[in-house]
Amino acid sequence: MNTRLRKLLLVGLFSVVLHSRSAVAQSPGQQPQQQPPPSSDELQEMQDMHHHMNIPVVKPELPRLGRAQENPSGKLIQLEELEKMALEKNPTLVQANAEIAAAKARQLQSGLYPNPKVGYSGDEIRGGSFGGGEQGFFVSQPIVTAGKLGLNRKIFGQDVRISEIESQEQRLRVMNAVHIGYVRVLSAQEMLDAKKDLARIAGDADKTAQQLRNVGQADESEVLQAEVEQQKLEMDVMMQENALRQEWRALAAVVGNPGLEIGTLAGYLDRNLPELDEQKVVEVLLRESPSVAIAQAGVDRAEAVLTRARREPIPDIELRAGLSQDREFLDPAGHPAGLIGFAEVGVQLHIFNRNQGNIQAAGRDIERAKAETKRVELALRERSAMVLDTYRNSQIMVNQYRDQLLPRAQRAYEILLSRYGLMTASYPQVLKAQETLFQLQDGYISALEGLWVNAITLQGLLLTDGLEPPARPGEIDMPVREINVPTQPRAMPGGRQP
Repeated sequence: MNTRLRKLLLVGLFSVVLHSRSAVAQSPGQQPQQQPPPSSDELQEMQDMHHHMNIPVVKPELPRLGRAQENPSGKLIQLEELEKMALEKNPTLVQANAEIAAAKARQLQSGLYPNPKVGYSGDEIRGGSFGGGEQGFFVSQPIVTAGKLGLNRKIFGQDVRISEIESQEQRLRVMNAVHIGYVRVLSAQEMLDAKKDLARIAGDADKTAQQLRNVGQADESEVLQAEVEQQKLEMDVMMQENALRQEWRALAAVVGNPGLEIGTLAGYLDRNLPELDEQKVVEVLLRESPSVAIAQAGVDRAEAVLTRARREPIPDIELRAGLSQDREFLDPAGHPAGLIGFAEVGVQLHIFNRNQGNIQAAGRDIERAKAETKRVELALRERSAMVLDTYRNSQIMVNQYRDQLLPRAQRAYEILLSRYGLMTASYPQVLKAQETLFQLQDGYISALEGLWVNAITLQGLLLTDGLEPPARPGEIDMPVREINVPTQPRAMPGGRQP
């Protein structure tokens, strides 16, 4: 034990002796007996110890955030660096851009004119007994009518529009995931300091219990309990160190740099706390969510498909023309007929198949697409309700910890520390009050993490998974799937919740 703690303990022991003299064993119903005050020799001994043993003035040791940044173990990393890294290296952004290019290529292809056909034609090739026959070539070309190619481009143009919205959505997803990962690492960083503080306090309590046992003021069971608590908190420290490493790995994956060296994040969880208005959050979500825009683009695409289906019965024109060499003899002198030309123009008559099935299906697809816009809105309301509930609960916890619990616990600790300096409170009492204060700080950090995670989720339009690939046109839109509902703050080591 260091010299300072030994001196503090001696004062505590005298406080214990003083309090033990006033304790009276009594049976139920007995009146407490008045004990004589300490003798003048005892008082003088305590005063001499307080004034002549050079007992240091004990200053409160209070919890605070941001200590890891003061002496970082590695590189101090800013949030802006992580954002830049993610924009450069996250593969889902590459996928989103590639899908835009692919959609534009499909749009180009859908509007290209049909290629002409060139071929060989022959008739009565051997010529029979006349030795004639016709051989030549032909060219055919379909003429697309009724603006069908333009309507094709319009349909696939909606796919381009959806892909562009998906790309914007993916960028939001990645940025939100980076911000949430940043908060989780920062929280784990702060939590590790809090766990170390609790382990240190438990170590002081263990040493105090052993010294009290040495002077007969504590038995072996109390020493063992103190040792168990210290070892338990040291285990929590090791588990929190592991949790911090895992959070770093998860953050490194989101930014697309799995080899990112573990460092120290710069930032403070308790500064510039988010204040959200529930009604405005929902209004912004329904107005600006990419999933709403994608659903509306789905309606526009379905309407374009219906228009195209109605044009299908209008026949295209088929042109065919060519030249052939006719070797049939036309006169007794044996002169062949020579070159002859031919031309054909035709259309397909839509008598039985007027595309009526596809037209009906396209009409039903419009109904479904319109219902999808309503479903997306309701799904967003449902998801936002869950996240808002968690956000409000976290906000309540943060406010209670910050404004009520922590100030009261700190005041109780300071009072006991002051009384200890006046030898009217024991050192174990001081340690217990300090332990309570730091346990509350532990819960405060967890509540701050929950507040930030849910606020980022709400402000980020419920898009949280930065490694989920962007959906292709026609696929289920990811923003309204369960995978995008943010997870809650991780449980603290030992399974305890704040």
